Amino acid sequence: MSQRKFFVTTALPYANGNFHIGHIMEYIQADIWVRFQRMQGHAVDFVGADDAHGAPIMIAAEKAGKTPQQFVADIAAGRKPYLDGFHIAFDNWHSTDAPENHVLAQQIYLDLKAAGLIETRTIEQFFDPDKNMFLPDRFIKGECPRCHTKDQYGDNCESCGAVYAPTELIQPYSALSGAKPVLKQSEHFFFKLSDPRCVSFLEQWTQDGQHVQPEVANKVKEWFTVRTNPDGSTSEGLGDWDISRDAPYFGIEIPDAPGKYFYVWLDAPVGYLASLKNLLDKRGEDYEAYMADPSLEQYHFIGKDIVTFHTLFWPAMLKFSGRKTPDRICVHGFLTVNNGEKMSKSRGTGLDPLKYLGLGMNPEWLRYYLAAKLNGRNEDIDFNAEDFLARVNSDLVGKYVNIASRAAGFLSKRFGGKLGAISADGLQLVSHLTAQKDTLARLYDSRDYARAIREAMACADLVNVYVDANKPWELAKQEGQDERLQDVCSTCIEAFRLLTIYLKPVLPQLAAQVEAFLQVEPMTFADVDDLLGAGHAIGTYKHLIQRVEDKQLDALLAPPEPVPAAAAESAEPPGGEALAETITIDDFAKVDLRIARIVACAPVEGSTKLLRLTLDAGEGRTRNVFSGIASAYKPEDLQGKLTVLVANLAPRKMKFGISEGMVLAASHADEKQQPGIYVLEPWPGAQPGMRIH
Repeated sequence: MSQRKFFVTTALPYANGNFHIGHIMEYIQADIWVRFQRMQGHAVDFVGADDAHGAPIMIAAEKAGKTPQQFVADIAAGRKPYLDGFHIAFDNWHSTDAPENHVLAQQIYLDLKAAGLIETRTIEQFFDPDKNMFLPDRFIKGECPRCHTKDQYGDNCESCGAVYAPTELIQPYSALSGAKPVLKQSEHFFFKLSDPRCVSFLEQWTQDGQHVQPEVANKVKEWFTVRTNPDGSTSEGLGDWDISRDAPYFGIEIPDAPGKYFYVWLDAPVGYLASLKNLLDKRGEDYEAYMADPSLEQYHFIGKDIVTFHTLFWPAMLKFSGRKTPDRICVHGFLTVNNGEKMSKSRGTGLDPLKYLGLGMNPEWLRYYLAAKLNGRNEDIDFNAEDFLARVNSDLVGKYVNIASRAAGFLSKRFGGKLGAISADGLQLVSHLTAQKDTLARLYDSRDYARAIREAMACADLVNVYVDANKPWELAKQEGQDERLQDVCSTCIEAFRLLTIYLKPVLPQLAAQVEAFLQVEPMTFADVDDLLGAGHAIGTYKHLIQRVEDKQLDALLAPPEPVPAAAAESAEPPGGEALAETITIDDFAKVDLRIARIVACAPVEGSTKLLRLTLDAGEGRTRNVFSGIASAYKPEDLQGKLTVLVANLAPRKMKFGISEGMVLAASHADEKQQPGIYVLEPWPGAQPGMRIH
């Protein structure tokens, strides 16, 4: 198979809040696909960015007392725990306010202008008399002129998907002040999407069966035709797109047009290219040459709520500015919870990704569950607590992981951890699993993860039938059956390795643990065709994954308990002491927190409170730190553990020696009320020297 070359993105999250579970679902979907392609030997650049511009961010920053740039930076600083926590491995994360995006967006605009597709018009635009500013589309609400759904935004209807001008809204009002907006004249810039060149290209591009799913193509097709609306009026095909906004506005200024800025949806998708360029620049690669490569395939993973922008505006912008158009727009549906209920923070029906991780729930449980639901179509999927528990515990633990746990112990205890030769019935089973490789590859490539999971679990069922038929636990008790016992257990391990390869795009961390246990290099789909073989030594089996518990799901889905105002005022400060004064992100950045390993720990002679810690913080040397935690820990409890070190704290001379930092520990302010000291311990996978951001 010849190597393919992919440029892959997900929709850019708006930088006015944390990630929600819908973001995480989309990123997991894309991450699985990217990991699969890499396991096929293909080259993939997977990038994302924060969508940083627009009036909503400008207004939110003003309320927070920050500049828009600082507001966006603070949001961006919180992205890493989500991405790392769910093993989502972007190659680059950038911002649409970065220099690359300013340059690229302005150049694309100038190229469109040179192609005769930009024109200016004096328009009437809604103006908020209370706020004394022109209103962005998203800050005008009213009744949809097509389907008459109330409280829809000024640019498109979330109910029927219609795209319209804000002035078409019925009974509009300002979302900022509630005032009835008035019309004022302003000169605006338009991208002539109605130009016959654009219409012809987009009709062909969206309907050729290559770039979007059939159900998406059918929806897009409606936008090219004259149609009758529910109120009896008619709407023509593609209209021109207003791409400018008036100051004050946080965004990219239009060349040679002071006080005019690109509408956020013009520069947002250009952020895909800007993030890629930033990545290539860091690698010393030529962006123009990269994009000019005819073998390059450009894939975008998005939700169904932004189909308009990605199947009409974005391809046309690229095509008529002389750039490569996307090869595929991969559209997914929404994520609902417990039988179709829409996520809502106020009703407590949301699924908070950080709460999930904070409860100690395995991120790969969620990756597996979502994969088992996702297919290549634009369909909503539902998170159901009972189904989640059953799928993880029955399939992932009961069917898959248990194969290894039922065989590895016998090999370690009886055969020195070495595999034996496999007899005919075992080879038949392994050959059947091997023969599924092309089917699984096709399903992953088409993003039909649900069927891929079903196929993999069907294979796991066959392996478990083999185990139950041969009963290695009984063979182990019978004299003269050692050779058959080794044969059966070796077959199980060979089959378990194949299943791990098939599930690796979904379960990357678990697969890494299996690779360490099997003592093999990172596995790809090419490894399916080979056996480990007789004589291969495996490591000691350690339990790979825990079961989901009911109480974890109950805690995850429990709505937040409201705190009465009077109770909140009289409540004891958290941890027994009031929160410290507010600091800025710059203040926090001055504290250098590093992962450190406690390589040695010993009591301090002459002190009942202190322990002497010898720490490896990845510096090529060790540090000596004294910590007052002797009442809570024995030295042997801490040796070999990871902890968090304040690495840039000035050395302190003590009578026992010099302390070169401080380890972080938590305790209640009143030790009599709540005794105990708790040293911070990072999650497995962190390495000495990593900085905490």
